[in-house]
Amino acid sequence: MNFGEAIQAMKEGHKVQRAGWNGKGMWCIYNPGSKGETHAMFEGSVYKNHGVDECEILPHFDMYTVNAHGRRAMLPGWLASQSDMDADDWQLVKA
Repeated sequence: MNFGEAIQAMKEGHKVQRAGWNGKGMWCIYNPGSKGETHAMFEGSVYKNHGVDECEILPHFDMYTVNAHGRRAMLPGWLASQSDMDADDWQLVKA
């Protein structure tokens, strides 16, 4: 599927990935956010440390990937590359 179809699939609740990605087990999801509700920030979080006691979570895309140390990690606010947007090898992640 193309990138537009992948976005639509994520908004319908599916996990998607590119067949051409090098990393095994990488995938993306759509996070619809807190839909106008605010959430309390936990003690010790970077947000709380900067004076944010609570806030709304805005809609965004997240990627499940690997960090610089080789550990599995969630990347909130993932942005597609030019290659990702032009690709036609998007696919649903099978459960």
